[in-house]
Amino acid sequence: MMAEVMDLLDGTIVNVAGPSLKRDLGASASSLQWVIGGYTLALGTGLILGGRLGDRYGRRNTFLLGMVGFTAASVLCAVSQTTTQLIVFRLLLGVAGAMLLPQGLGLIRESFPPHELGKAFAVSGPIYGLGGILGPIIGGFIIQANFFGWSWRNVFLVNVPIGVVGVVIGWSILPRREGDKRVTIDLLGALIIAASSVLLILPLIQGRVDNWAPWTWFSLAGSPLGFYFFTLRDRAVERGPKTPLVKASLLQNRQYLVGVGLIALFFAGFTGIYLLITLFLQISEHFNASQAAVANIPIALGTAVGGTLSGAFLNEKLGRLTLHLGATFQFLGAALLFFSLGNVTHFSVWHLVPGMALSGIGTGLIVAALFQTILTTISNDEIGSGSGLLTAVQAIGASAGVAVFGTLFFSHTTNGQFVGGFRHALVAQLLLILVFAAAAFRLDARPKAADSWD
Repeated sequence: MMAEVMDLLDGTIVNVAGPSLKRDLGASASSLQWVIGGYTLALGTGLILGGRLGDRYGRRNTFLLGMVGFTAASVLCAVSQTTTQLIVFRLLLGVAGAMLLPQGLGLIRESFPPHELGKAFAVSGPIYGLGGILGPIIGGFIIQANFFGWSWRNVFLVNVPIGVVGVVIGWSILPRREGDKRVTIDLLGALIIAASSVLLILPLIQGRVDNWAPWTWFSLAGSPLGFYFFTLRDRAVERGPKTPLVKASLLQNRQYLVGVGLIALFFAGFTGIYLLITLFLQISEHFNASQAAVANIPIALGTAVGGTLSGAFLNEKLGRLTLHLGATFQFLGAALLFFSLGNVTHFSVWHLVPGMALSGIGTGLIVAALFQTILTTISNDEIGSGSGLLTAVQAIGASAGVAVFGTLFFSHTTNGQFVGGFRHALVAQLLLILVFAAAAFRLDARPKAADSWD
């Protein structure tokens, strides 16, 4: 879970560092977009390959190497002297994260039998929801405190103690299972999937800055073609003696594919809308970093409660209905936020607290149940490619959410008033929740029965 915390913190904690980076390094709007999005770009392009590396060289070894690399890259980010250096080191951080993250999910899936996976997610589920929410909260406090006068540099240094402890504990307790040397790494397939991911993620990062120029739409249109070529390559490799990056059985597993699609919808919605809450408070209502951090606490508490309940017993008892219950809470939370901003003559953060708390509970209910459900659909020989594909879709979904909701937020701002933009984004979130709830009916009523996996 330390790996997941480091990733979710690093993907969101920089969002509140923009003013400091602009002041200290003279970062432009485009540079800031790359500081924030460059990490996701490198991460998303390498996650499927990272999952396969864990299969071949062992999940423990790949995990520890990724943890060391992530910690070292965090230090490099902290000592950057220019925005160019910072962007390059953020890309390195994403590469290390691509090795690290699939092993976390893979180790959970590998270590727990079906009847214990719910208990595991009672602990880990809240972390998946909280990590992305706590990033801006922790970042706000760190920047406001300005420890040692290091300003935004502390945002990256927060990873260092987590990484050091993670390496020490991981070396001591992670299962020492050997990798499967029969697994080969399809480098051509990895290049195709990386290029296709760049075509998809790059315009999501740069599109709003470039006012959605024609190249962004050509890039987005070219991405599905690249993924199609990847499937052709993958099938050709599987027919031969080598190992495909993604096993064909995964792409024929309806439950897994539905679950992965739900992950994309879920992370697009909750990542995008929670980022906008922080932006609204800071840009529109002039909250400082620490005040915006405190304002997000209701979401964090709600997520912790929802995730614990979901993983501990709700998903086991209710199955698919847990996802619909979570979607109901999220829908009510977003609706409350929308109506609370309808007539805000004298704004107070208490206008948002009920909606944020309900939305947080829904987030926790969904994330624990969804990851548990997806991981029960894959067999032991699918863990590497299944975990890599799952985390890749998670990263791409989050990028899409930031791009879409950010565009709605800023494009519907009038006369410096951001309420209209925020409410338009909330309408999009309400529609996304309805699509998620409808798609969830495609899952089996209950996760896979508590017997042994293949």
